[in-house]
Amino acid sequence: MQFAVGLPIQHPVGDPVRHFTEVLMLARAARDCGFDSLWAHQHYLSTPYQYFQPIPTLARVAAEAGEMTLAINIILLTLHNPVDMAEQIATLDIICQGRLVFGVGLGYREVEYQAFGIDPKTRVSRFVEAVELIKQLWTQDRVSFHGKHFQLPEVEVTTKPVQKPRPPIWIAANSDAAVKRAARIGDAWSINPHAHLSTLERQLELYRQALADAGKPFPEVLPLGRELYIARDRETAWKEAEPYLRHKYEVYVNWGQDKALPESDPLALPFPELVRDRFIIGDPDDCIAQISRYRDRLGVTLIGFRVHWPGMEIAKAIQAVELLGEKVLPHFRS
Repeated sequence: MQFAVGLPIQHPVGDPVRHFTEVLMLARAARDCGFDSLWAHQHYLSTPYQYFQPIPTLARVAAEAGEMTLAINIILLTLHNPVDMAEQIATLDIICQGRLVFGVGLGYREVEYQAFGIDPKTRVSRFVEAVELIKQLWTQDRVSFHGKHFQLPEVEVTTKPVQKPRPPIWIAANSDAAVKRAARIGDAWSINPHAHLSTLERQLELYRQALADAGKPFPEVLPLGRELYIARDRETAWKEAEPYLRHKYEVYVNWGQDKALPESDPLALPFPELVRDRFIIGDPDDCIAQISRYRDRLGVTLIGFRVHWPGMEIAKAIQAVELLGEKVLPHFRS
């Protein structure tokens, strides 16, 4: 298995220079502790938090990452022009010398659609067109595209990624329909960090069937995101994680995140119930056991851990990364 760390790009409002310094601190810790990749994702107008945008963040982090892969997991592709995005990501792939993954999603927040002038009713068709156009821009020397949302006369393409034929495209999916779409148009389903394990098991069968219907093999890399906190003992882990993680998911519920999930999988739950079979919190043995369940029941090959939440001291997140590197990662690599 491979393991990633989600960069701490969500923060309470205030002192952004210090907060970005903490992003670099956690990136170095993950590198030194043997993690395989670093992840960053995207939101706009993210009250009550500040969000660092993933493309410039990863461009700076590339200088600290060594041989690690960098993953935008995910960017809200529906909000962006695919020509701009193709060249931005190609440039980032050049910066990190071909160690980049491009994860994309629809988004779910009305305020973001409104800010970018996007009709939410068009989001799926815009998304599918954008993915297809980006693939063409990365793999063809000349591109002519005539879609419902995007039009290109025959143009010459000169800014391309280092990776051949192109960087992997992961598709984030919460709903059943989105999981099937991820199978059809993506290289892998980027499994979200919010859903209950039972929901993911059911959706995995939908994903397998959609791959078969499309005549595509099961991907070599199946990535999963999870919120994780680890300490030397279980009581400390729960005590240190709860105030930050609970508040974060109260914000997510206010944003409407749970509405993007199946109705049977709500997020507005008491904290112990929210955590169960959804997040990973505990001592090293607890974390090994829970990670093993996701590996065995879902077949995931790469798990990305978010170990820091808004308001948490960066020292605690670094301690978690170091403890994972010392006690947990070796178990899965031996």
